[in-house]
Amino acid sequence: MWLAVAASFCVGILGRGYWTPDEPREADIAWRMSWQTGKAVPLLAGEAFCEKPPFAYWVAAAAIDALGPAAWVARLPNLLYALLTALAVGWIGRRGAGPMAAVAAAAAISTFLLSYQVTIWLATDAPLLAAVAVALLGLYLGFYAEQSGERLRGYTLMHAALAVGFLSKSAAAWMVPVLTLLALVVWERRWRELLRWELYVGAGLQGALILCWVSFVYAGPDGPARLKVFFWNNLAGRFAHVDAPDALQYAAAHRNTPGKYLLELPVYLWPWTLLVIAAARRAWRQRHTPPGVPRLVRFAVATFAPTLAVLSVAATARNIYLAPALPGVALLLGWWTQELVRTHDRWDVRAARATAALLFFGALMLGAAVVIVGLDGWDTVTARALFATVSAIGVSVAAAFALAAWRAATDGRLPRALLALVLAYTALLVGPTSQIYRRVDAWQDLAAIGRDIRRDAAGRPLILFAPDETTRAFIDMYARTSVELIPGPITENSERVLAVAIASRPQSLVVAQLEGRNESPSWQALAAHFGVAHRQVPTASAAPAWAAAAGLGIVHRYALPNGRRYALLAPPNSNASR
Repeated sequence: MWLAVAASFCVGILGRGYWTPDEPREADIAWRMSWQTGKAVPLLAGEAFCEKPPFAYWVAAAAIDALGPAAWVARLPNLLYALLTALAVGWIGRRGAGPMAAVAAAAAISTFLLSYQVTIWLATDAPLLAAVAVALLGLYLGFYAEQSGERLRGYTLMHAALAVGFLSKSAAAWMVPVLTLLALVVWERRWRELLRWELYVGAGLQGALILCWVSFVYAGPDGPARLKVFFWNNLAGRFAHVDAPDALQYAAAHRNTPGKYLLELPVYLWPWTLLVIAAARRAWRQRHTPPGVPRLVRFAVATFAPTLAVLSVAATARNIYLAPALPGVALLLGWWTQELVRTHDRWDVRAARATAALLFFGALMLGAAVVIVGLDGWDTVTARALFATVSAIGVSVAAAFALAAWRAATDGRLPRALLALVLAYTALLVGPTSQIYRRVDAWQDLAAIGRDIRRDAAGRPLILFAPDETTRAFIDMYARTSVELIPGPITENSERVLAVAIASRPQSLVVAQLEGRNESPSWQALAAHFGVAHRQVPTASAAPAWAAAAGLGIVHRYALPNGRRYALLAPPNSNASR
């Protein structure tokens, strides 16, 4: 099983390029970090990026410095984060319930759709999840320790992990462990725990590491202003509107709505949603039977429920914000699995059988998706035999394991059924999904556009007009590190600034993203067949309205299949080749 889980991580982490949103930006920051002089503040295209502290970029930069800037290299540390997360959650499960709980909890946190997405993505969330998982391990060891030495070691581990979490994503790392501790103290009425000296000794280590980084930021250029962005706009600004420029109003994006997290929770926990419901049902029914709610269940609920409540009232909401609380759900599943060794009821069997059915039909749907993706631009698919063979084998193996899980659950062999379910799911992640990744890479190959722009703009000044972070990132990495930036949004003022820049440097070329996506004919036909509306792409001769106002014409076009479209523009008399 662990080989299958590891293979699924290798496919997701090492087997694809940089994808939007966010990964091109994170890649550029890590690439910059690998050679920039000051390491305290991350840089995006040469400008300070104060949304997140630099730990994740330090680690990715070390890999890039050693092995090069390939996408798999930048994400290589994510394998370590995945391992640490699984080991920490599994250790808690073993201490709280037994070896079966350890295996199940580690497998669950590795395969929940949300935690898997976080772990394979190049961002600061993967090290944050690992740091929080290790911090929860330290909290569990310290809170339930019987001797002072064990308590000190546990709480010190918690603080050390929280220091790494803070340097990955600021004080957001504190939310889950702090809420867990407070919930446990209230639930178990152990008020004295908050007065134990062992709880606070490690805070000195955490504070020293954090203050060391803060001092370097403060001593650097615009130190106080940058610290305000790090700690005010990016923390308070995520939960409420704060007094800040529009560019730093983080509460304006990803707006929260009542019940958003609860409504989306079944997707976050896919494909184990029904198993989690069965585990929660058993825990609820056991609350009135001696000896009451088990310790591991209390810890699991305290880890997840308070964080869910706090995030539900925040101004912003993104699925990844809930990822650090998922160890609580994994531990609940681990406890439930350990209980299945002793006894089970018809609801446990139904949950396992329904999950097997979902995975079976999911395998068929994913197989259909592979066919659709493969047929879209089949003439450009490389290694067609490999594409078809790996996809077919993955779907077949997944369906076979799903059927085996159904039979095992029907016979009452639930642990064996759960093992088959994990193998079915990982077969999908390794087989057909890996081939879909190959096609999506072609749709996301911004590096190719960047290299083409570098060639076509050689020797001439380059202006980026109203670029988003993704555009700035791939131009910086693949085209040119020194450009003139005219920030968006597009307004009359930005158009005037562009006109002045062109007038002062007539040989300049302008890079701009064009509206729409370059949908392939087969993709458009499929959308039309199913009645899905899609945005019309402007004709090849059309130029943006702002370009005509500035006296610019398109000299080169760049487009990815089913992806972004860009143009290189110049004045008519600039001698740019078409």
